[in-house]
Formats: sequence, structure tokens, C-alpha cells
Amino acid sequence: MNLKIGVIKGDGIGPEIVTEAMKILDKTADKYGHTIEYTQLLMGGASIDVHGVPLTDETIGAAKSCHAVLMGSIGGDAKTSPWYKLEPSKRPEAGLLKIRKELNLFANLRPAVLYDELKGACPLKEEITEGGFDMVIMRELTGGLYFGERKTVEENGVLTAYDSLTYNENEIRRIAKRGFDIALKRRKKVTSVDKANVLDSSRLWRKVVEEVAAEYQEVVLEHMLVDNCAMQLVKDPKQFDVILTENMFGDILSDEASMVTGSIGMLASASLNETKFGLYEPSGGSAPDIAGQGIANPIATILSAAMMLRYSFDLDREAAAVEAAVAKVLSDGYRTGDIMSEGKEQVGTGKMGDLIAAYIE
Repeated sequence: MNLKIGVIKGDGIGPEIVTEAMKILDKTADKYGHTIEYTQLLMGGASIDVHGVPLTDETIGAAKSCHAVLMGSIGGDAKTSPWYKLEPSKRPEAGLLKIRKELNLFANLRPAVLYDELKGACPLKEEITEGGFDMVIMRELTGGLYFGERKTVEENGVLTAYDSLTYNENEIRRIAKRGFDIALKRRKKVTSVDKANVLDSSRLWRKVVEEVAAEYQEVVLEHMLVDNCAMQLVKDPKQFDVILTENMFGDILSDEASMVTGSIGMLASASLNETKFGLYEPSGGSAPDIAGQGIANPIATILSAAMMLRYSFDLDREAAAVEAAVAKVLSDGYRTGDIMSEGKEQVGTGKMGDLIAAYIE
């Protein structure tokens, strides 16, 4: 298979960690008989430096011509970077919002995996984390409260704010189908999270999710109220496989889930549209304070590349090989500084990439 991949190296540590992910993709393609055609794209601060804007229409067009996009971190130090003296619509992060909209990336998929080798970094009790856990949060990304009508008005001399939470059945159905499709590739369980005891939008969410579930007889569906889910994530995270939820609930729960894994440097993510196209990136920021030092953790970006292989190209075997290589490196005691613990061997960004690539062999 020929894989057409757009590459946005981004800002800060972005170029370093994306370079290592490309190293892993190249090794995987060579081992399994694929070819890769990379298209280099500029976005964020790197684009501002060249074009004066965080994302050009030409870059959007080039991204659309690819099968998927691999992206590093976007942005810099808001206190010192000249990019943040610009108006908000021209700052680095505006490019990220624009590309999500232009590519219709409505489904955000964020895995939360605790490797048994890293359980010491988890803030939960050891009896809860023994054996690790592995879940993904499927968050609707372009609707709900964040995109509803809002206003602040004065009523009878009192300032009053309004925010509208709106979903239609088509928006719910398309994200639900994505969630169930992902579950088919995993342990075949979906936990749909809502607030159906209070909100009409959640009652519609639950109704449509149940309709979609009828098309996926292999997948077990359970419903859970969002406040209970927040509690269960710290009480028993192993119970979850795919958590399916709306925009604001997903925003909050995915941050909670990332915390219980111990290090954001291990967390991959994907944003998907209605086709096989996806934008794949690490969950962490650009870390400008360590950029260029060769100490950043590339594993989140490498795992994002594995997600790309699985969800955009249906190369499950190849994705599993990358994930197994990461697990093997960790079990053999290699660590970057952010996940370092006593008795382990600390390595830099490039060395970690080399080790993972070698284990794919």
C-alpha cells in the first residue's frame, strides 16, 4: 500500500518528536512492504514565520490531498513569543481550530493507557492500577455547548449570560457510529456518557446511541451519567473500553483520564471525519522550554502514528507492531526524563526512537 501522509512538524519540540514518529513509520513500512509519500506542511508559529498567518488555504488544500496528517505540537511561550503579540485570529492555535473546521474533524479519539511498567507514575492506589488499563475516549468535537449560540445581556439591571447546548440526531449518529466502529477493533464495549436525568440533549443522545447500537450486535452498550463516570475513572478505570460522549463532557473526562495515566508524554490522539481521513497528534504541548535539547518524549507521537495506521489505513497488524515495540522498550527499562524512575536507563528523543524502531525488527 502507498500511504500519502501530510506532515506538520509544528513548533517547539514538534519537529523533534515528529521526526522520530516518521522514523517508526518508515521502519514499519519497510518491514511490511508499504511505501510512504510525505507532504511537508506548515502550520502554527512555523507558518506565521513564513506566511504571516498560522494556516494558509494552500496548506488546507494540500492536507486534503493526503490520506492522513501527522502533526507535532503547535504554539510557543505565550509570555515571550512574538506570535502572541498578534491578534487572536492570527496566533498559532488559530490554525488548529481552522484545520479542524475545514477538514470536518468532528470525532476526537484520545486513548488513555497505563502501561504496567509505568504504574508508579499513576496517582491512584496500586491495587487499582495493577496490570494497567487501556481505554479510549471518543469525544464529539464540533457541536454542543462550545459551538451553540451565546450572549450576555442586561435584564432588569442584572447581567445575564446564555449558552446554548444543541445537538441534532445526525450529529449524534455519526459520532456514535465512529465510537462503535472503534469498539469493534478493541474489546467491544461502549460506555455512552450523558446527563439524561436532567438534559433534553442527553435524552436525545441516549435515544440515538441506542438506535446505532442495534446495528452493532457484537458490541456491549452501557449508559453512565457523567458525574458517575468521573468518579468511576478514579475508582475503577479498568472497566472502560470506549467512552462515547459529547463535547464538553469529553473535554473534562479526557483530561481526567490523562492524569491517571501518569504522563501526558505518553498520550496519543486522533481527530477523524466521516471518511478514513484523520489528523493525528500528541496530546501534550510544544514545551518550548526544552525544544532543541533532544530530551522530549516522542512516544505519544509514535503512538499517534500507530493510530493512523489502524484507523486511516486499516493496518491493524502494523499498528500492533508499533505498540508492541513501545511496550517492549518500556519493559526493558528505557525511559525519557519525564517518565524516569529509579533503576531505569534514561535516553534522549532520538535514542528512544531508535530503540522502538529496532524492536519493530
